[in-house]
Amino acid sequence: MTDQQKIISDVLFEDISILPRQGAKRLFDATLAAFAALILLPLFLLIAVAIFIEDGGQILFLQERTGLGGRKFRLYKFRSMRAAAPQPIAPRPAAGEPEGPTLAEPELRQATRGDARVTRVGAVLRRLSWDELPQLLNILKGDMSLVGPRPHAVSHDRIWAAEVPNYGARFRVRPGLTGYAQVNGFRGELRDADSLVGRVQADNFYIDNWSLLLDMKIIIMTVPALFHDPNAY
Repeated sequence: MTDQQKIISDVLFEDISILPRQGAKRLFDATLAAFAALILLPLFLLIAVAIFIEDGGQILFLQERTGLGGRKFRLYKFRSMRAAAPQPIAPRPAAGEPEGPTLAEPELRQATRGDARVTRVGAVLRRLSWDELPQLLNILKGDMSLVGPRPHAVSHDRIWAAEVPNYGARFRVRPGLTGYAQVNGFRGELRDADSLVGRVQADNFYIDNWSLLLDMKIIIMTVPALFHDPNAY
């Protein structure tokens, strides 16, 4: 096995993130993220004030996610759920059923349409995907890219890597603020195994066919999707 190969979730692959062409992607990411963060700073401040006024809780939501090469990082989001929102506990399995979370009942419940945990401000943020904007900081830190597979919660990764073929191959690149899967309809709650398989296939197609031109196309496609995507809630 060469230095450019790693094993993540029992998947052997070449880590294209350290190939020469990825230097251009990193420069592209850092430049656009810095510019966007500067331009959007007034919006960030307005959102922070709105979140605090509604319930006085913390402004940011932080959660561990899996990134490049399987390394863990702390992802930033504007908090969109109630500060004291309880974490649902998965029901105990019936006799004969396997223990532990599944795709349908993971340890961390995904937000669903009409979720009572979402605040009024949070509902607007989630509808426009503005809750994801603090991830520009993750991009500047090098944890993420503007475009790439969306990062999932670590507990979800552990489950899904065992259930979905080539799931671990998503970790060949930095996770993205937006992605090929998202602009092709794979966004929001994962309702069944087929939707997850489709998302993973789209993620790996993007990685295998990556170019700066493709990144720019996905970024452009993301803008109208923010206002017309029925899966955003």
